[in-house]
This record gives sequence, structure tokens and C-alpha cells, in this order.
Amino acid sequence: MEIIELDIKELHPYADNPRCNDDAVDYVANSIKEFGFKVPLVIDKDHNIVTGHTRYKACQQLGIKSVPCVIADDLTENQVKAFRLADNKVAEYSTWNFNLLDFELEYIPLDMEPFGFEIKLPDQENEKENERIRTNEAYNLDIYEESETAGYYQMPIIYNDGIVPDDIIGFNYAKTSKDKDIGIHMYVDDYQFERLWNKPQDYVDILSEYQCVFSPDFSLYMDMPMAMKVWNIYRSRMIGQYLQRQGVKVVPTISWAESDTFAFCFDGIPEGSIVTVSTIGVKRDEYALEIWKAGMDAMIDKIKPSIILVYGGELEYDYGNIPVKYYENKVTERMKASKEVG
Repeated sequence: MEIIELDIKELHPYADNPRCNDDAVDYVANSIKEFGFKVPLVIDKDHNIVTGHTRYKACQQLGIKSVPCVIADDLTENQVKAFRLADNKVAEYSTWNFNLLDFELEYIPLDMEPFGFEIKLPDQENEKENERIRTNEAYNLDIYEESETAGYYQMPIIYNDGIVPDDIIGFNYAKTSKDKDIGIHMYVDDYQFERLWNKPQDYVDILSEYQCVFSPDFSLYMDMPMAMKVWNIYRSRMIGQYLQRQGVKVVPTISWAESDTFAFCFDGIPEGSIVTVSTIGVKRDEYALEIWKAGMDAMIDKIKPSIILVYGGELEYDYGNIPVKYYENKVTERMKASKEVG
């Protein structure tokens, strides 16, 4: 696309931009001063900024009169909105290899602190300590308590909070829901709650407002390596235990795959606990249903739950004398309703 130079006064920041960028403006301004303006702004046909709000504010701060721009006139209005969000979102998935970063910084003659890098004098002992801290944080080892685990794989224990929520909503609505007299389930795509694993402390205040939280339903696909299945059960227990220690009421989510997983997937849950399971994706797949029933049999035998909270609706299974509470999959229900209206 053609790059054109426009007077900065002709450009319009997007009023509803959800990205908060004020803290980055000084660093971007320093970068522009040092290296020049190298990345054009993307604007729509009406000169509304699509991407580049931080660079725009930095130019205002520096008193720059005109900036290079690319006009995204080949995108629809909805595509423009989507591109604006996507351009900001992808940066969140980038991480640093700190060893390579330190190597690069060591041989750059410029002072990099004006661009947001903290430069520390070499200290081998401190570096080893910092690396251990980073490792602990990356794997949540700082919240692991060996004395509060069970089984060969040391699954964190989630104690029975004895709570049955009146209704539940998905974790993806936890920040926005006005109704707090409900529980939060995590029967959603893994990416929705991976951020909870990455920074569990950031969600304590949010989740503590609700009746309870179901521990994360990290996926257990049949074709996953067994090590990943152990890891995902561990992560579910670890987050559940951590939230419980912070005062959040927790219902453990129980999931399993083939019979080999029964050796660890029920560990960390005391007998008589209230537990939750899902029937999503089971009803129409005969093999999946067989696996589900076998796992349910094994779970009842091992945990002897006092109540089972079932997400996704009923299927043909005899729970014996164990009370069962069902919660509908609201996404499916909304889709059904929209089809009926249509």
C-alpha cells in the first residue's frame, strides 16, 4: 500500500479505543527521537486512526507536525474494528528469552533505559536468584505447597467448601457480569483461562465476588501425551487450591480421558466432596460416552461425592443415591433459541 505524509492535525484518534497506552508514550517518544519515525500509522478513509495511537501521542508530545500513514481503504468498517483489536492483542502473546535479551543488551552501546529496559550490573549470584524466581513464577512454584498434595503425582488438594451455586456463568464473563449471586464455571476453551494460570493473583478479587468458582477444565484430549494430561490435571488442582487459600469458594472440576488417567485424575479431592463434571461433547459420540461412564464409575468409587454438579445437561446414567444438579450450556441454549426465532 502507498505511504502518504499527513498533517497530524488531520488525524483523529479512535474515541472508543480499549487499549490503554499512556504509560508507553514516553518510551515511544524516546524511540522516535533516537531512531526516527519508522512505522507508519494505519488510518481509515476518514483519517481515523486504526493502529498507532501510541505513536500518535508520542508525536504530539514531540511536536512533530506530520507523520507517514497507510490508508486501509480496502477494509470494511467491521474489519477495521477487528484489525484494531487484533493488532493490539497479538503483542500480549510475546515473551522474552531473558538470556538472549541480556546478551543483546550487553553489546548495544546505547543507553536502553529510555526505551523501558532496566539495565543491571552483572552479579552472578543475583542472576541465579532472579532466574530461579522467574522459573518459580512461570510454573507457579511459588504457590505450591508440598504438604497440601495427594497421590504419586502430588496433586494439590482442594477441600470441600460445601457450596452449590444457584446458577453459573462462564469465566469469560467474570469481569463484566453484574449478577454476583452465581458461580463461575470454566467449561470454556482453554485460552479463556490460561491467563488465570499465568497470573492467578490478578483474579482473586474478581472471583471472590461470586458464590464460588469451578476449578479450570484444562483439556484432556485422548491423543495428548500422558505427561500433558498429568500436567493439566495438576494445573486445575493448583489453581483451585490457590483460589481456595485466598478465600474463594471452590468446586473441583473432575475430568478424565482413557482408563490410564484414572491413576491420577481423581487425586487431591477428599471423599465426600461436592464436585462438578461436564457432559459437553459426550451425548452424540458413543465411544466418548463409554469413556465418560467408565470415568464416572471410577470417580464415584474413589471420591464418593456428596453432590455432583453436571454442566451440559442430562444423559442416561445411574448416579445411584448421589444428588445431582444440572446446569444447561447457555451457549447451546442461545443458539437453539436463535434458530427457533429465525
